[in-house]
Amino acid sequence: MSFTVAITGRPNVGKSTFFNRLLEQRKAIVDDVSGVTRDRQYGVAEWAGKSFNLIDTGGFVPQSEDVFEVEIAKQVNIAIDEANAIIFMVDSSTGITNLDESMADLLRRSNKPVLLAVNKVDNHNRLMEASEFYSLGFEHIFFISSISGSGTGELLDAVNSSMKDDEQNVSDIDENIPKFAIIGQPNVGKSSLLNALIGQERTIVSDIAGTTRDTIHTHYNLFNKEFVLIDTAGIRRKNKVHEDLEFYSVIRAIKAMDEADICLFLLDAGKGITAQDLAIYSLAVKKGKGIVVLVNKWDLIEKETNTARDYEKELKQRLAPFNDVPLVFISVTEKQRIFKSIELALEVYDNKHRKVATSKLNDVMLKAIEHYHPPVVRGNAIKIKYVTQLPTNTPSFAFFCNYPDDIKAPYRNYLENKLREQFDFKGVPIRLFFRKK
Repeated sequence: MSFTVAITGRPNVGKSTFFNRLLEQRKAIVDDVSGVTRDRQYGVAEWAGKSFNLIDTGGFVPQSEDVFEVEIAKQVNIAIDEANAIIFMVDSSTGITNLDESMADLLRRSNKPVLLAVNKVDNHNRLMEASEFYSLGFEHIFFISSISGSGTGELLDAVNSSMKDDEQNVSDIDENIPKFAIIGQPNVGKSSLLNALIGQERTIVSDIAGTTRDTIHTHYNLFNKEFVLIDTAGIRRKNKVHEDLEFYSVIRAIKAMDEADICLFLLDAGKGITAQDLAIYSLAVKKGKGIVVLVNKWDLIEKETNTARDYEKELKQRLAPFNDVPLVFISVTEKQRIFKSIELALEVYDNKHRKVATSKLNDVMLKAIEHYHPPVVRGNAIKIKYVTQLPTNTPSFAFFCNYPDDIKAPYRNYLENKLREQFDFKGVPIRLFFRKK
């Protein structure tokens, strides 16, 4: 289930630097000029085996046009409402400012767990000066340095422990029923697909991109098939998210992915796959969701003998490295192959929950390892002795060997391909772990 943490605070206290550190990539633009983050950034961070959604919000911008300040304030409020926990960041080098106090006032009224992170504490003098922040009255206070990373471990431990207390969006839907989220960019036909599947106007459908503001759950129980369909708002690139309502929908769509077992990933056949589509796809892969790719509006494409085959080949190249996914060409308006997509989604759901007996796993995989040994590293022969499946939501396998850190990506890929070949994990990301025997 989804757990969301929002990083808030005034401009230039180091929120984006901290965000980048947690995501281990330079995703947010960082600059010494205040007010650089205007659009919200989203990502998935992981700490001590738990992962959570992370939102980097814009700061309140001093001396800005009032309109802009109001817009940012609205979006910060939305982030606070949607988050399960809040990291409130302040700057030890400047001390407490009026903006910090007004932000603290806002957060005290939110009834959410607030973790006060005093940033830029990178020497003993700063630590002494930073004690003034106790006067803001927050129970959980952490002295950190976003740039060096000192103190961030304790802060993340606190995030993890607040995760235990969280109800984690417990839904009243039976846990054993498959949940399918319909995801994709705005205006690719997600709501129309939902309506076509259930045969009634359950959601508002219009040609205006961004009509669906919230995630909508529909229980489907017909023709001996039972599942829950989650229609999400379209996810579009952050610089296009002008309206704060739309910012809200993006957070909800990302949370809907967390709730789902399988993502029905909708593309527009005419537009092909864009960079934003790939970003949505890789987010679903990172979250370990089963995926079925649906290419919609196929009835509008002019076709020759191998149009579908060539289209599929090019699409799979763009989706690499994880491209072992079922792909269906559909037309929602003509109701072409839409029920086939549900049958495939149910197959992928079974693949995601496939448990392979340890004896069979070792029988097959040790032969594959015998057939092609791991490369010798620094004169050491790597020996893999034993394989077992781990009890996780996403199919995960532990390989026990003498030098786990020396197994490189090409050999990892070889093992993953063998697992897919032998045990049918089509549409599901696989996780491989190498451990000391």
